[in-house]
Amino acid sequence: MSLNKINTNTTLQVRIDRKTKNKAQKVFKDMGIDMSSGIKLFLSRVINTESIPFIPVTKNGFTKKEEETVLKEIIMAKKTGRAYSSVSKAFEDVLK
Repeated sequence: MSLNKINTNTTLQVRIDRKTKNKAQKVFKDMGIDMSSGIKLFLSRVINTESIPFIPVTKNGFTKKEEETVLKEIIMAKKTGRAYSSVSKAFEDVLK
């Protein structure tokens, strides 16, 4: 056996809650692969794209950066904006 043929596999241990693990296993099983193969596919995609293979978003669907921008705009609007009792009052002000 040559030195190049030595098994270079390593073990990766990940702590994850049982519910997430079970749901992921079901998805992989439905795809015809096991958890290990699914994780290997994910890591291969990370390597190939040199990035996370999806856009991480917050609960509301924004990326963290988008969420921070929206929150800053809301804070600025509250500080500098005007409140109107109706849409028609707002339009009157805009059309002046």
